[in-house]
Amino acid sequence: MTTATQLIARATLACLSLGAASSFAGPFDDIEARRAIVELRKRQEATDAAQTRLLAELQKSREDSARFQGKALDLESQLQTMRAELTKVRAQNDQAVREFAEVQKVQRESVQATEERLKKLEPLKVAVDNREFLAEPAERREYEGAFAAFRQNDFAGAQQGFSDLVRRYPQSGYAPSALFWQGNALYALQRCKEAIGSLRTMLTMAPDHARAPDAKLSIGNCEIDLNEPANAKKTLEDLARSHPRTEAATAARERLRTLVVAQAKG
Repeated sequence: MTTATQLIARATLACLSLGAASSFAGPFDDIEARRAIVELRKRQEATDAAQTRLLAELQKSREDSARFQGKALDLESQLQTMRAELTKVRAQNDQAVREFAEVQKVQRESVQATEERLKKLEPLKVAVDNREFLAEPAERREYEGAFAAFRQNDFAGAQQGFSDLVRRYPQSGYAPSALFWQGNALYALQRCKEAIGSLRTMLTMAPDHARAPDAKLSIGNCEIDLNEPANAKKTLEDLARSHPRTEAATAARERLRTLVVAQAKG
């Protein structure tokens, strides 16, 4: 920055130059010189003021720029932080989606397993001896197991299986058929009195059962084996009368003829 002393020096040098230049024109006018010096000072002061303003504005601009850069850096830092948080949130969301999908899978498998268990426990519609009814899976297994034993001539095992079925499920739709086969298993074991009891219980429970004619025939045979001809004759005649067109009735009539012949010989 130009000082006042420097301005005076410049003005003095200018005056000397003017004096030298106008030595032939006349003496230098002091008033004009002072005016020139004042004018120079004003111009210099204006220049200095303008320079000062420019420096101040430049400094302010630099400060503003520094502040702006600081804000920009701060915003960039915030942006980076937000990006990191967003990445974290996305990762958590992806994990939550995977966990939710796993929970849904477990729930579906649990529901499916529960439904399968319930199906195994649900009563099923079955048909035995022309009779349809609902039976629990356990009933069906017991009946089929006892019947399989009967077909394999395991009459003791069959009798026990049918007996257990009727005891556990007295209202079961299998009960009449179970009593019938139990009676036949007892007859095969020559336990005729017990066989008659089982077969009569069956007839009382289901008098219109498809195997009722066969049950009456088995009772008649048991009575013959027990040497109860009168009871056997009554049972067989009732069978022939109540179910005349059945194979059991045909067999009953043959037994009656045999029984009559035997009584005649006796």
